[in-house]
Amino acid sequence: MNELLPVAGATKGSRCPETILTADGDSLTVTDNTSGHSVRLTPAQLYQYGYEHGDSSVQGLAALDSDGLVMLDLPGEWHTPHLRSFAARAGIPLVDARGRPSRGVHKVLASRAPGWVRLHGLSRPSFTKWRKTAFICAGVIGLCVMAYLAYAGLWAAWRGISWIGRLILDLVDAKWLLVALSPALMVIRPVRARIHRRRVDKGSIVGPPQGPYLAGKGRWKLQIIQRNAVIADFSVGVDINEAFSLLLYSYEDLTGLVVLDRMDHVLHHLPGRWPANDVDRFAKRQELLLVVERLSREEYLDLVKRARTATP
Repeated sequence: MNELLPVAGATKGSRCPETILTADGDSLTVTDNTSGHSVRLTPAQLYQYGYEHGDSSVQGLAALDSDGLVMLDLPGEWHTPHLRSFAARAGIPLVDARGRPSRGVHKVLASRAPGWVRLHGLSRPSFTKWRKTAFICAGVIGLCVMAYLAYAGLWAAWRGISWIGRLILDLVDAKWLLVALSPALMVIRPVRARIHRRRVDKGSIVGPPQGPYLAGKGRWKLQIIQRNAVIADFSVGVDINEAFSLLLYSYEDLTGLVVLDRMDHVLHHLPGRWPANDVDRFAKRQELLLVVERLSREEYLDLVKRARTATP
């Protein structure tokens, strides 16, 4: 069973987030089209919450595991009739906690499962981008100052600046200040992003830096990586259970990438947006067959059914 769920604005009167829910049996797939991030999980129940925060109202939807811990948080004003219909068709219990005391709702939302995720479905505001740029510039300047002091042999000044920085961090609890006083981190992160983009352009990998992304290891091996962990590993070849082709599909508003063997058995299903040009370069470099196809409802349901036995 697969069902598409439309959503309302993140707050009342705001623009609609690009978040899509699909269900297949007891599995739930959440795709954030803005960031390209996709999560697949098996919740025990859906928890629709709402509470007052100052003069405003905070609403959202959370996916809870069997222990009542939050696996996924989706802030936003979800349309209740659609949500109830979706939960009924998916066979996932829905708890409406919008009328419950705020203290109880806060307690539920604070109980988070390991690896919990929050997806907003909205692009970052412009001030966040400017702040990131300012932090990067501060990091570069700080790194240059520290390097100059070390080069000039002014170790007393170098140690003094380091001591002052640690003292301020001990007195002020501010994440942005920690980042600003860690210039190496502010330089490494954009450099890593640039290296990742260069590897994508060369066709050695495909996908976002945070994952999941596909990487070719040598000539005959394919890995799927989430952050720094390898979540799937395949040989490239013509035998059964060896990666032979990639299917880049679209169905209504849903898109994704599928790794197939020569007999069209699904080895791994990766919902989300995958740029066609990047996938084409990757397929050519790894000597994989690439098929781009728009699926019918029957074809998509069959694909999801086959992927259930293949994708963890």
